[in-house]
Amino acid sequence: KMRLVFLVLLCLPVCSAYPLSGAAKQEDSNRDLAQQYLENYYNLKTDVKQFRRKESNLIVKKIRRMQKFLGLAATGKLDSDTLEVMRKPRCGVPDVGHFHTFPGIPKWRKTHLTYRIVNYTPDLPRDAVDSAVEKAVKVWEEVTPLTFSRLYEGEADIMISFAVKEHGDFYPFDGSGHSLAHAYPPGPGLYGDIHFDDDEKWTEDASGTNLFLVAAHELGHSLGLFHSANTEALMYPLYNSFTELVRFRLSQDDVNGIQSLYGPPPASTEEPLVPTISVPSGSGTPAKCDPALSFDAISTLRGEYLFFKDRYFWRRSHWNSEPEFHLISAFWPSLPSYLDAAYEVNSRDTVFIFKGNEFWAIRGNEVKAGYPRGIHTLGFPPTIRKIDAAVSDKEKKKTYFFVEDKYWRFDENSQSMEQGFPRLIADDFPGVEPKVDAVLQAFGFFYFFSGSSQFEFDPNARMVTHILKSNSWLHC
Repeated sequence: KMRLVFLVLLCLPVCSAYPLSGAAKQEDSNRDLAQQYLENYYNLKTDVKQFRRKESNLIVKKIRRMQKFLGLAATGKLDSDTLEVMRKPRCGVPDVGHFHTFPGIPKWRKTHLTYRIVNYTPDLPRDAVDSAVEKAVKVWEEVTPLTFSRLYEGEADIMISFAVKEHGDFYPFDGSGHSLAHAYPPGPGLYGDIHFDDDEKWTEDASGTNLFLVAAHELGHSLGLFHSANTEALMYPLYNSFTELVRFRLSQDDVNGIQSLYGPPPASTEEPLVPTISVPSGSGTPAKCDPALSFDAISTLRGEYLFFKDRYFWRRSHWNSEPEFHLISAFWPSLPSYLDAAYEVNSRDTVFIFKGNEFWAIRGNEVKAGYPRGIHTLGFPPTIRKIDAAVSDKEKKKTYFFVEDKYWRFDENSQSMEQGFPRLIADDFPGVEPKVDAVLQAFGFFYFFSGSSQFEFDPNARMVTHILKSNSWLHC
């Protein structure tokens, strides 16, 4: 009898501890994966209990943010697509959060940088590592004014090393197949450095983790770029093993990002935005030396001058004595013709184009996403239906909008319309015709275009100094 009681007691803890089903184990595993992913890359600060409360709005918001950034349906749920992405190899720099970054926009304050390969992976010959890094450097060198040289000893701006697990920067690697590498933004000491996880299988081709692709991505971080939500971009956080390696080219998104920090390379100003396209002559085609020629809009673009008329524009550059003539649609297919106004904000490397009650933003020969927008988002009253002309003063960071006989002034720093406007054009720009077609700032003057005439205005003397033909800029 005592033996039977003992056996029953012995059985109780074993019999009461039911093992988890396979589905429950998988659910726990998925939650653990998601929690770790959101903590690492989306700044989630939580504990397991909070994470496992299904009603937690914070978790849903973080999952949605991750899904939106990586191009998934923003359901807020741990669906199969989301879990699949979470299991993919990727860069170790977070998509949201600071990861030792400076506030604002970090960038190098010099154009010549040094790099040093501190150690090597056993996966590849040394010359293969050297070649991959050199090729990655050239990717960014080709589209910026930056130049690079390699150091073999001492402290370089960008120190490149291979390591496993904890390696001295409080951001340990996690073994093969997850976080491939990480890099720090520009600055002294640790900043600018690149660390590769040596638990990965580094290769020259696509058979493992391609060293060149990851190095080029991490160098983007070392130069000041953060992750892009554009799936075609090199700076997209997930590793893409299907990227074309032989004819690799940066996406326009990558180029726009790096040039917003450092500008284009010096030689790029001598290259056309797109191949020159001839415009057939015929009825309705404006002639540049027509004495009655007027312009719809005028803007600068990266040191060039653009003169818009009907469906066309003339492009005048410093290195070409003869202005080029193009269709607007040849450069910007989504832009309208017969524009109202245009101006460039140099600090943003952006030209704004106006027609009717809408405006577009272009960078180079790409129209930026999210446009057109309504002109009233800039602060105009509802009674304003269109803009006649606009010009941005790059020194004062002020943009002037001209409508009939009045003008408004917009502060580019605060991104708001200034108080006390509109004012009369005649009061502040005496001598200028009140109906303005276009305005250009150059050589310290404002050039106001009205019909076939232009008025050179000295803002310091507050007077018109010359009256010229509008097409004098086209060598007529």
